[in-house]
Amino acid sequence: MPTDAGCVSEAAVLTYNQMVVRYEDEAEIDRRLRALADATRRDIVRHVLRDERSVSDIAAGYSMSFAAVQKHVAVLERAGLVEKRRRGREQLVRGRLEALRDVHQGLDGLESLWRERIARVDSILDDEGETPCP
Repeated sequence: MPTDAGCVSEAAVLTYNQMVVRYEDEAEIDRRLRALADATRRDIVRHVLRDERSVSDIAAGYSMSFAAVQKHVAVLERAGLVEKRRRGREQLVRGRLEALRDVHQGLDGLESLWRERIARVDSILDDEGETPCP
């Protein structure tokens, strides 16, 4: 911050506001991000967001065992990204859009944090040419 004399106070040069992003339940966000880290699980979520599907229908679309698909669905369910319900002998799976919105908001918050930090560093570097006050 320039003063009337055209110099920057030492406090203004050295001060950096550290911001911390906290989530209501960081373990939940971690579970969701880990679940979405797998391409097969992301694909399953895309399919069940469009319409509710049975685990059998989901498994038919992959070249892996039914048990492997069930495990993927279980990971997504524990992360709260999908929910299952029974209809007779079938287990139907549908996506939980609100859970994906929570992940999106969390990532938006991190993006905003880093954009603010980068802008602050840019500002400090722009002020670099000014001389500190004695």
